[in-house]
Amino acid sequence: MVRNAEKRLASLLNTHQRGLLRGSLKGLEKESLRVDRDGHIAQTPHPGALGSNLTHPWITTDYSEALLEFITPPEHEISSALAFLEDIHTFTYQNIGDELLWATSMPCIVGGDASIPIAWYGESNVGMMKHVYRRGLDWRYGRAMQAISGIHFNYSFSSAFWEVLKEHEGDTRDLQTFISDAYFRLIRNFQRFGWLIPFLFGASPAVCKSFTGGDNPGFGEFDAYTFYEPYGTSLRMSDVGYKNKAQAGLNISYNDLDAYVGSLERAISTEDPEWAKIGARVDGEWRQLNTNVLQIENEYYSFVRPKAVARSGEKPTRALRRAGVEYVEIRALDLDPFAPVGVVASQLHFLEALLVYCLLEDSPPISAREQGRINQNQGLVARKGRDPELMLDDGQGGIRLQEWADTICRDLACIAELLDQTRTDTPYGDAVALYHASVRDTDRTPSARVLESMRGNGENFIEFAMRQSRGHEQAFKSHPLDPDTRARFEAASRESLAEQAAVEQADTLTFEQYLARYFSQAAVS
Repeated sequence: MVRNAEKRLASLLNTHQRGLLRGSLKGLEKESLRVDRDGHIAQTPHPGALGSNLTHPWITTDYSEALLEFITPPEHEISSALAFLEDIHTFTYQNIGDELLWATSMPCIVGGDASIPIAWYGESNVGMMKHVYRRGLDWRYGRAMQAISGIHFNYSFSSAFWEVLKEHEGDTRDLQTFISDAYFRLIRNFQRFGWLIPFLFGASPAVCKSFTGGDNPGFGEFDAYTFYEPYGTSLRMSDVGYKNKAQAGLNISYNDLDAYVGSLERAISTEDPEWAKIGARVDGEWRQLNTNVLQIENEYYSFVRPKAVARSGEKPTRALRRAGVEYVEIRALDLDPFAPVGVVASQLHFLEALLVYCLLEDSPPISAREQGRINQNQGLVARKGRDPELMLDDGQGGIRLQEWADTICRDLACIAELLDQTRTDTPYGDAVALYHASVRDTDRTPSARVLESMRGNGENFIEFAMRQSRGHEQAFKSHPLDPDTRARFEAASRESLAEQAAVEQADTLTFEQYLARYFSQAAVS
């Protein structure tokens, strides 16, 4: 650790207010494709028993009508968030008939873009905006990339923690400004060190050839049906996944709140010549929300996003200017196909320790040159992370990935001590020790285990993913919800359908007027 980080950690460990991090809040957002028994994307509409995908608090859809997204409420304990996520899965399996939830991040059999139905949210203006935005993603990037699944980890520190940290740092600014700057300190360091997550937890080293339409973007051939990277960790995070080249030149700044919001606002208000050729509304049909570099803020993909809770109809950038950063959204986790809900507690304990590490480490501004190094490191880890000879660029010349990861994990052991304060068990220390061992022995990582399982069972990628998906189905169907929990989910579904109907009935503007009002929101000074 650098000297300032050691001082911050020591002051927090020695404070009279022990267990400050017990007040942190954690939430999960998990995507899963609905598929039929043959491994094709489901063509059925969003099941009515799951409620409205527009207004349900816990069950919605992401890009596709078949791409479910499960959202847990904020919880103080990781175990509570995972228990709620398990309940959502169980309820969903009781209401999707013979369909399966796909166990892996990379999609099932893709029969071209037409096989991926775009999500539909009803006739309201807000529902149409969500649908047209997705049409725009199709026109710009195609649908296959949008069918990739992952898990997002939402994390916020408690007010008590921020007040103590501010006092210890002797910062005299107002609390909101201090908090936003501190979150951006975390975000910049997560850009620098976040490659550790796909290295340790990446679980998508292979993909069905149908995902690329049979074209080979430089992969190896595992068999007649599967592309793969021998040392790959997360093709989801590679240049064929979310990290697509179309957004490489956006230069979004993470150096402070004003720079971040300003660079995003420029992207969503500046016309792009290529997107202009597509048109926004052509022959009476909406193709995209607008022809700007980004239609809306969410179109920009990043490992990590600063977030504020937006009011109804409020743009995310406006919410950030009004409230400051309230939490971070970590978007680097693949679905773990060996875990029924796609992630295990130890992975989240390790990730939380890494976030605290990123907050406490010094975090200078990121220059354009450093951003290039960061992007290169992330791309190398996604495609070749388990190569024992892989070198990354830490800004001081090349360093072996395993050497750098070993150093970080040693520092994380000290962070785990802070997180385990006041507990009778040591889940954070145990998690750091567990995954430190994976740094030394990469055969223990999920990406290595996926390829080992495929080889050992003589399976292609689809056969492996189908076997895991069926196993998860059996696990959830064999343990039905207790009556009270089931009744709670059924009530939420009914209430969401009624809420969607009320939203549709309350509309008084045309869709064009609604969009004009949405995009005309003035920035908050």
